[in-house]
Amino acid sequence: MRDMMRLFLIVTLFSAFSGGLLAAVKNGTEKRIEYQQLKFVKGPTIKKIMKGCSNDPLVDRFVMSQGKQKINFFVGVFDSKPKVVALESFGQGVDGPIGVITAIDVDTDKIVGVGVTTLHETPGLGTRVKTEPWFSAQFKGLPISNPFKVKPDGGQIDAISGATISSRGVCAGVNASIETYKRLKPEILKKMKAYKG
Repeated sequence: MRDMMRLFLIVTLFSAFSGGLLAAVKNGTEKRIEYQQLKFVKGPTIKKIMKGCSNDPLVDRFVMSQGKQKINFFVGVFDSKPKVVALESFGQGVDGPIGVITAIDVDTDKIVGVGVTTLHETPGLGTRVKTEPWFSAQFKGLPISNPFKVKPDGGQIDAISGATISSRGVCAGVNASIETYKRLKPEILKKMKAYKG
């Protein structure tokens, strides 16, 4: 009985030590991982969409919570005014979620740009939603009043041939961002006032 108690105590101490060590490693690397992802995964897409802004939208950003989810909002300053906000949402593709950055002009409620950040789609087919400039260009300048759909579903967006499901996933990501934007717009506008060119 004493040996079992000793073994139980050793296992408990080892588990507590291991758990503490893992938590420390996670806390120590979390910000670095977020920075790397921001710089190399989301950053190029955000900077491409916000081309012409006078600020660095990767620096000028704020976080808001929606339930348990924390959402990064990236601010674009144009003509000395914080005019564009971008955020990432996800739509479902064939092989998993598709990360989509959507930038919206807060004055006109129109799409400034759309770009895919992450995806696990079939190379040469579904991945074209990220690599074909004409696909994302279709969203630019359109109002956010109606949900975006591909033409086979009665919408206004041409799907990429052979990648209709991936194209739907991008539309779903854009729609999710728009819904978040509409729901949080008053708070977004208040936070954006702090940014100037």
